[in-house]
Amino acid sequence: MLTSDFDYVLPPELIAQTPVPQRDQSRLLVLNRATGEIEHRHFRDLLKYLTPGDVLVLNDSKVIPARLRGRNARTGGSFEVLLLEEVADNDWWALMRPGRRAKLGAIIQILDKSRWPSGWTATVLEINAAGHRRLQFTGPKPLLAELDALGEIPLPPYIERAAEQPSDRERYQTVYAQAAGSVAAPTAGLHFTRELLEEIRARGVIPAFVTLHVGPGTFAPVKVDDVSGHVMHYERYSISPAAAETIRSAKETGRRVAAVGTTALRVLESAGAGPPAAGAGRTNLFVRPPFDFHIVDALVTNFHLPRSTLLMLAAAFAAPGQAGGLPLILRAYREAIARRYRFFSYGDAMLLR
Repeated sequence: MLTSDFDYVLPPELIAQTPVPQRDQSRLLVLNRATGEIEHRHFRDLLKYLTPGDVLVLNDSKVIPARLRGRNARTGGSFEVLLLEEVADNDWWALMRPGRRAKLGAIIQILDKSRWPSGWTATVLEINAAGHRRLQFTGPKPLLAELDALGEIPLPPYIERAAEQPSDRERYQTVYAQAAGSVAAPTAGLHFTRELLEEIRARGVIPAFVTLHVGPGTFAPVKVDDVSGHVMHYERYSISPAAAETIRSAKETGRRVAAVGTTALRVLESAGAGPPAAGAGRTNLFVRPPFDFHIVDALVTNFHLPRSTLLMLAAAFAAPGQAGGLPLILRAYREAIARRYRFFSYGDAMLLR
């Protein structure tokens, strides 16, 4: 399939710049994959589509304040540093802008939020084929413990802000986030409140939490003409023994497994035909039509960027094992646009059932 097949035109005013006042009052487009029927609901109505015994799998990764500001210690040139992945304490892969100035051996002074030197420095140790820099940070403690004071929430570029707002620290984060490590939110989970999760449990639906630390590549547009030529970035994930057993039991007894977000789905389907095993790993699974799904029976997701791997995943899930899901998804997107749904990270949601 061609990347251009996954294009669509979105009016810019439908790109959500802020979240709705209450998380679960976002809208929910429900797509019946078997019939093509579309319903228009609010997110709280998700309860109507869950039955006792269903397993709801959520990604509990926590977004870190991964955007840092820096200054070249020798030349005074400014840098933006986006942390990507922790190698060890104070040792990180990062994306730097402007990258061409971040040469091997360069020492970067990390600035505080007032743009004064913070006492932290970063030395460029290595440059990989993608242009990412490996940085050795020097400071009084593990950098991860200092990010709340030094860093900014890495909002995606289509949210047009000069700086983060105080509310972003709460709202660009799920209410069940636990494991720090993502540089982008697992956005399908942003619609849940603690009260809604309690109602879901009371209905007999079983939440299961997995972790996938979301990297910036998740939201990147595909730049090759032929979809098969795209290579996903690796992302770290883990599955607890309790979550693995809950999911295994559901599949063995014929109960549904619903994934909240494309990240949760990729964790579950990375195991292949069998149920996911407990443990940690890395995945670069690229889900695109046609794709055979072995674990996930329903998907809660947001509305995704044109030409993105996330849109390709949604199209694959709309018609498992065949290519016919793309027209179904694009029809749903056209209807969402006509009805003025809000798109992308702070936007509305979709249930594929």
